[in-house]
Amino acid sequence: MAHITLPEGLPGITGPMAYRPETAKPLRALAEELLRGPNSLTSGERELIATYTSSQNDCYFCQTSHGAAAAHHLGGNTELVDRVKCNFETAPISDKLKALLAIAGQVQKGGKNVTTEHIACARSAGATDIEIHDTVLIAAAFCMYNRYVDGLATWAPHDPAAYTAMGARMAEHGYVNFVPAQPAEQPA
Repeated sequence: MAHITLPEGLPGITGPMAYRPETAKPLRALAEELLRGPNSLTSGERELIATYTSSQNDCYFCQTSHGAAAAHHLGGNTELVDRVKCNFETAPISDKLKALLAIAGQVQKGGKNVTTEHIACARSAGATDIEIHDTVLIAAAFCMYNRYVDGLATWAPHDPAAYTAMGARMAEHGYVNFVPAQPAEQPA
């Protein structure tokens, strides 16, 4: 049960966003720009950064919904998403993405944990300064989103099919006007 009265049937972040549309607007715009805006990193790679950060924060709703969006961008490759969450260093992804995920993991622990060595490693793997910047901002933003979702004790569906459909809508239509397909039934 959420800590405050939120609209019925809206899981995860969608409930608080419906509750406060004034604050939802800039949060949605930020997610849209970070995850879908023009970038040399693909939307799938950026969704993986968001998913990994959310998994490190143990935010079930965000890691599962953004993992589904990442999988959708990656041709339905849920196994890759699971491998990144479990141990990105052994996942079949580029060295550049591994270095960026290492930076995201350090941001998740605390921004001052990112060292010049992390940055040098990312650069030597081919990451640009914009990619490094955007990785740090994605990780920082998702720490905020995760704490927003979990700090209000929102509920999350446990049916994987709900996330598959949600991830497809997020990947195809974005975040600015995102709403779940229909309110889901909350557990009693």
